[in-house]
Amino acid sequence: MTRLSGGLIDRHRSLNFTFNGKSYTGHAGDTLASALLANDVRLMGRGFKYHRPRGVFTAGSEEPNALVELRQGNRQEPNTRATVAELFEGLDARSQNHVGSLSFDLLAVNDLMSPFFAAGFYYKTFMWPKAFWEKLYEPMIRRAAGLGSLSMQADPDAYDSGFLHCDLLVIGGGAAGLAAALTAARTGARVILADEDFRLGGRLLAESAPLDRPATEWIAEVEAEFASLPNLRVMRRTTVWGAFDHGIYGAVERVADHLPTPGKRVRQSLWRITAKRAILAAGATERHIPFANNDRPGMMMAGAMRAYANRWAVSPAKRVAIFTNNDDGHRTAADLAAKGVEIAAVVDSRPDAPARGSWRTIAGGMVTDSKGRLGLSKIEVTQNGRAEWIDCGALGVSGGWNPNLHIASHHRGRPVWNEAAQAFLAEDGNVAGLSIAGAAAGKGSTAQALASGAQAAVAALADIGISAHLPDLPRAEDEALNLRPLWHVPGKGRAWVDFQNDVTVKDVKLAYVENMRPVEHLKRWTTLGMATDQGKTSNVTAIAVMAELTGQSLGQTGTTIFRPPYTPVSMSVLGGGDTGVHFRPRRLTPTHEWAKSQGAVFVEVGQWMRAQYFPRKGETTWRRTVDREVLATRAGVGICDVTTLGKVDVQGADAGEFLDRVYANAMKSLKVGMVRYGLMLREDGFAWDDGTCARLAEDQYVVTTTTANAGTIYKHMEFCRQCLWPELDVQLISTTDAWAQMSVAGPHARKLLERVVDGFDISNEGFPFMACANLTVCGGLRARLFRISFSGELAYEVAVPARYGNALMARMMQVGADLGATPYGTETLGVLRIEKGHAAGNELNGQTTAQMLGMGKMVSTRKDSIGAVLSRREGMVADRRVLVGFQPVDPADPVMAGAHLFAEGAAQDTANDQGWITSACYSPHVGSAIGLGYLVNGDSRKGEVVVAANPLQGQSVRLRVVSAHFVDPEGGRVRD
Repeated sequence: MTRLSGGLIDRHRSLNFTFNGKSYTGHAGDTLASALLANDVRLMGRGFKYHRPRGVFTAGSEEPNALVELRQGNRQEPNTRATVAELFEGLDARSQNHVGSLSFDLLAVNDLMSPFFAAGFYYKTFMWPKAFWEKLYEPMIRRAAGLGSLSMQADPDAYDSGFLHCDLLVIGGGAAGLAAALTAARTGARVILADEDFRLGGRLLAESAPLDRPATEWIAEVEAEFASLPNLRVMRRTTVWGAFDHGIYGAVERVADHLPTPGKRVRQSLWRITAKRAILAAGATERHIPFANNDRPGMMMAGAMRAYANRWAVSPAKRVAIFTNNDDGHRTAADLAAKGVEIAAVVDSRPDAPARGSWRTIAGGMVTDSKGRLGLSKIEVTQNGRAEWIDCGALGVSGGWNPNLHIASHHRGRPVWNEAAQAFLAEDGNVAGLSIAGAAAGKGSTAQALASGAQAAVAALADIGISAHLPDLPRAEDEALNLRPLWHVPGKGRAWVDFQNDVTVKDVKLAYVENMRPVEHLKRWTTLGMATDQGKTSNVTAIAVMAELTGQSLGQTGTTIFRPPYTPVSMSVLGGGDTGVHFRPRRLTPTHEWAKSQGAVFVEVGQWMRAQYFPRKGETTWRRTVDREVLATRAGVGICDVTTLGKVDVQGADAGEFLDRVYANAMKSLKVGMVRYGLMLREDGFAWDDGTCARLAEDQYVVTTTTANAGTIYKHMEFCRQCLWPELDVQLISTTDAWAQMSVAGPHARKLLERVVDGFDISNEGFPFMACANLTVCGGLRARLFRISFSGELAYEVAVPARYGNALMARMMQVGADLGATPYGTETLGVLRIEKGHAAGNELNGQTTAQMLGMGKMVSTRKDSIGAVLSRREGMVADRRVLVGFQPVDPADPVMAGAHLFAEGAAQDTANDQGWITSACYSPHVGSAIGLGYLVNGDSRKGEVVVAANPLQGQSVRLRVVSAHFVDPEGGRVRD
């Protein structure tokens, strides 16, 4: 093992873990990456495209190489960065993205085919021949796509979401973040400090002597003070992943990812943080220097190598080399040498680089190649035209530092190139209320980071009227970087820029030749920065290469746009734990408990749980139950809870005028005490929603909508009221949840209602078809009664306050027992309406017109309304498809919803498509399957036989065109 002395791990706590089935031991405080390095494991993964061997490259969340799968079974977690995965007892990790073993990946053959996989190859290759796409290219791409694998099992863990508010949010717990939080918290302001690591300190933990005393001592003192301040919330293991409008930030807290199982805890929490001001102290990411074959396991960032040595007491090899263009690389060599690691050489591209230790320094040299199949064994160093090979097991590369600006750019603010810092810097104001401190602001030394963090806190709090004072801060190192830019080493071999997506300097050059020179084009042509690391270690280097090719500065070349999330966020936590039955809120109908007691089977309809059917003893299939409910309703009386229909009270002196403008047909002329069927059009003239409009008083209407459109129609009506016609005296109230509504349908419907209605004449003469009234039921309970029919039978809908819905259903079933009162659910509801030819959601799918529905005359020409003018467009009026019914020629054949219609003998292709089936069911009344659908000239083709084709399932059925009204086409029953 290559464990070193010191470090911040707990050597008294050993932790056992496995990697690719082999057992290893680490310590508390290790990450998976540091523990593997301590066990001499350098090979941890494979490149995405060429499947070249890859090892750990960084020590943080920017890691592009060491992506692994953690855990087993339903807790399997792909694409986890080994650099941030905390080690725990029993951790099971596996490498990914290879066929065969990690050391002998069969897909490594792709590397031999690299000349065919150059930048943009997918755009150029998969265009021809056209027939190859579905049979060869797409299946091949799908098999190769992705990195890790899913268990395809439901996630067993719980997730949560919450809201936090503060005066100041500090993003990052390094030197700048700690100084900012300390400054702000001492004022009594509400402060949140969020850091993605499990320990506070940031780069302070990675350096040997950043302060004038041990950094861990100062951090411990600060943490102790933090614990005593009730106004400060410290959130470790928390990544702020996005900046949104109005001072809102998204954050994910990994509550239990460091445990084998969460137990009774949630695994992760999604936080919505609203902050008056925020400080970005996210530090910086070291950049590498591409050279030929610079991707072998053992090659990593020099700063990461220093972090592994100082924090985790581990070296990737016993003999290492450093390649740098600045003084920071020499610091890594000094720290490693102090811990007994042999320094093979420090290769410094600066010709005047001074020697800083007893090791060999090669000034003006460059690393130009490397060797080692599964891990680095030697590097080629070229100095003044002379090349030599140097043996080493690891190479630390330091090409400078890029400030972590992602959060500051989430409002499309592009970073600006700073020549002095040789880095892109964000400007304050890119995100309103967000300021930047520390290395993220280009303040690279520890002293600068501490000072800028405290100063940023003082300024941010001053903006909101809180006075703060600079604290006493420890003395810290303040060394300059002395960087001399070297963006890549020229050479013939492939020099890797983006390790995760296998993009090379050669690919960037090819993009230049092929005129993909703007950075947005470069990104998409090469896939640069499009992997899970979002180009944290590659984007700036690629921009520099393109700038060199175009002769422009980096500032003129520009940058890509950074978007949330800053690091990958799981879908489970984005849902805030709303998975399975909690995927979205469930709404229960007022009769839910009664239906449950009757053994109803429920189905999710939108957000509602509705009774689908009510099985009885001896009914072995759902079809038997539904057939019974249908026949019982048509022969006697059936009762169905239709509370889920949208209900809107429209009141005011101009209520009628308002509805005239919203509906295609006239509503202002509707008499008090009557109901009218209504059709609503979208602005483009297509049918949107149907329903009823009942006028209960001169200035009060009750509108119903379909269940699916209840919310959208109400919002549409409110938009019309507030924005289109604010001058109208009209008010809207959504009463969907306020009233329980039951449909009572069938020949005995009137007899049943007469037993619950209090002294109100509901005879045919006193209460005709399409009448409505306010009345009372069951001895004084206020109610509304509407004589409307969805089934084609004599039918009513009775509404009572929602709290009485359950009792009303039970009461009607009790008093209607001798009449054969039968509860029915949504399946029967569908059969009844299809048998009657009543259009519903399947027919109102957003691409149908009033003419197609047979309702063209309902669009009034005597008044204007939303969508009326556009509904008369030539293309709309000329559409010859109309709604008709279908029966199979062979009664044993099914009718398939969604099937397309063709003339007999015609080729089944788009050119001959004559329509489609919208709804289908089995009709016990007809004795076969039936369907509704749109057919070209269908109203004049009754009796003709057409073919319904379902190519997805290889079905083809001959259907006879019939009337859409399978039951009582004259409509006499509803008026009995």
